[in-house]
Amino acid sequence: MTSQTTKLAAPKDNLLGICNALGEDFGFNPLWLRLALGCAFVIQPINVVIGYLALGLIVLVSRLAFPEARTSTLPERARGEALPASTDPVDEDFVFAKAA
Repeated sequence: MTSQTTKLAAPKDNLLGICNALGEDFGFNPLWLRLALGCAFVIQPINVVIGYLALGLIVLVSRLAFPEARTSTLPERARGEALPASTDPVDEDFVFAKAA
């Protein structure tokens, strides 16, 4: 059985990495924050850009103040590490045995 690791977006896929950093810090998928900012950008683009840069400043200050805090408290999936086989949601042996 192969183990898959779910990585967050690569650095080339991020504008400044602010949504990704907030997703790592608070344990949510950064896509939801990107979608919310994208929808809000249609209505109030200037305020969204100012808010995005303000969030970037907050992330920068928190990363400089607490450089080791984010790696020690993140769940394994958010750090990009493989989950143990026992927590894999798909049991391939069961699926193949049931199909046969």
